[in-house]
Amino acid sequence: MSDTGAAQSRWAGRRQARTVALQALYECEVGGLALADAFGVLDGAGAPDVAALGERDRAFAETLARGVLAERAALDERIGQAAQHWRVERMAALDRLVLRLAIHEWLARPDTPPRVVINEAIELARAYSGEEAARFVNGVLDGVFRALKGEGKLVE
Repeated sequence: MSDTGAAQSRWAGRRQARTVALQALYECEVGGLALADAFGVLDGAGAPDVAALGERDRAFAETLARGVLAERAALDERIGQAAQHWRVERMAALDRLVLRLAIHEWLARPDTPPRVVINEAIELARAYSGEEAARFVNGVLDGVFRALKGEGKLVE
């Protein structure tokens, strides 16, 4: 495989990993499952996104989901500060999870360019919640991005 093909494959795997992390987080949030059980449900259901993950991408998905759950309160605080006139607990579950996932990735994975994280979050919101959700996620992430950049925690 060429270097370009390997890079594209890596990013495609990361995209699938984010999708799987979101699905697992949804199982935890809505279904009340523990993270390991959520991944077990996805594995047992034969979800195509899960089945297609390689070992490295599976680990990436699990690490993202675990980090979101561990940092939930801090992530929600950042979301609440950026989402004017919206209480975090009143947001649609999927929108809230996409926001948490993106912000966590910014903070925990500085090797991923911030604009990639924004684009991936918008695509997840669009795929699972619709166009209006994609615009909402974009707006909130823009506010969080500016705040994190102002704190010196992100660079473009």
